[in-house]
Amino acid sequence: MPRFDSPLDNIKVASPCSADWNEMFGNERKRFCGECKLNVYNLSGMTRYDAENLLVVSEGSLCVRYFQRSDGTILTADCPVGWAKVKQRLSVCATAAFSMLLALLGSLATVTFLSRNIEAVRRVILPYAPSGDREIMGNIAVPQRTPTADSNRNLVQINRLPARH
Repeated sequence: MPRFDSPLDNIKVASPCSADWNEMFGNERKRFCGECKLNVYNLSGMTRYDAENLLVVSEGSLCVRYFQRSDGTILTADCPVGWAKVKQRLSVCATAAFSMLLALLGSLATVTFLSRNIEAVRRVILPYAPSGDREIMGNIAVPQRTPTADSNRNLVQINRLPARH
């Protein structure tokens, strides 16, 4: 008794189409192509059983769309490995995009709030900011370019000055 080979294992596209799937009308399983005036079936959007039945019933005269692994096997909707990787990658990209959008919106809201309520910001920040005017008192020493014996003597005298009260 001969073994039944899956029609998905023997798919060969005679002439690849350049039409964009996203511009066709229909759903994820079947869309109508305005260029070739045919229905295009998405085999990767079907289960393996449905895709095989469609190929057997159509007897090969069919316009299809599918994703193919590097080893030649076709990804179907019930393929646990292929679609899991695709979904994971899409999930990571969507999370990153959503995070960037949230950060952008948060920063815009903060800038808008701060620009409208500048007085409230000043009331919060100014008590903690150092004041600009300070009173400084003391003797100043003129810096010398090279140390001399007199400079060491002056330091000793400064250290011996009585403390002020």
